[in-house]
Amino acid sequence: MIVDAHVHLYPPQIQATWEHIATREPYFGALAQSSVHKWAQAEDLIARMDADGVDCSWVCGFGFQDMGLCRECNDYVLDAASRYPGRIVPLAVVPPLHREVEEEVLRCREAGCLGVGEIFPTGQGWSLTDIRQTWPLAGICFETGMLLLVHTAEPVGHAYPGKGAEGPREAVAFCEHHPEVSVVFAHWGGGLWLYELMPELRVLLANAWYDTAATPFLYAPEIFAAAMAAGVGHKVLYGSDFPILGRDRYDRMLDKTSLSSGQREALLGRNAEALRRTLLAFREEA
Repeated sequence: MIVDAHVHLYPPQIQATWEHIATREPYFGALAQSSVHKWAQAEDLIARMDADGVDCSWVCGFGFQDMGLCRECNDYVLDAASRYPGRIVPLAVVPPLHREVEEEVLRCREAGCLGVGEIFPTGQGWSLTDIRQTWPLAGICFETGMLLLVHTAEPVGHAYPGKGAEGPREAVAFCEHHPEVSVVFAHWGGGLWLYELMPELRVLLANAWYDTAATPFLYAPEIFAAAMAAGVGHKVLYGSDFPILGRDRYDRMLDKTSLSSGQREALLGRNAEALRRTLLAFREEA
């Protein structure tokens, strides 16, 4: 089973009015105007999944600062999941500091969301290191058995729209404060996985997972074998960052690696299914 754990869709109305939205959502505006940005709705995703042989996608909208826009994204993704059951697994986006964040997360949880994200700390004005800011969202994710998908980026290298300022140091602080939350750090956690070679951080990051979103733009194919050698291969989730990228770019990278068939299967789906089963089991026990 092939699972794409990092996919974005945009409601048609947001695509139609994106320039107006960008005037009050600068982070979104920077991404929407970038040279690699693409728009997609549910039908575009399903067509690409069929072409790429992807069985299931974990889908979110865009993490706006405005709760109304987040709700619009959530409603669209939930509707898409109802139209394509089993193919689209919904995630909810929220502005983490909004006074109604708990209400919206609970609404989306009851409607079938697996988690919350992708959250953009820089774009949404949310500090990963300040427990006073993180505990409301972290708490409701734990209580409802929902994963948290957080945007992170490498603290070195070239700049690009939407990169943000949160990397390994900030992600470690979040895990230290919230060991109970299953958190997926997007884009390889900005390199955080490497530090699991430090014994104390292997313990501290027990609740951390990493997705591969945007890998072809950032890393050489050797990163996959390096992660396996570092002992974190079971915690890496294939995420395309569709509609920006599709599975074909990742397959070309993987074909250049020495990964075994079992390692490749784990990366492309088995790890994501293991995380999903863990979350669902927690919900049943709760």
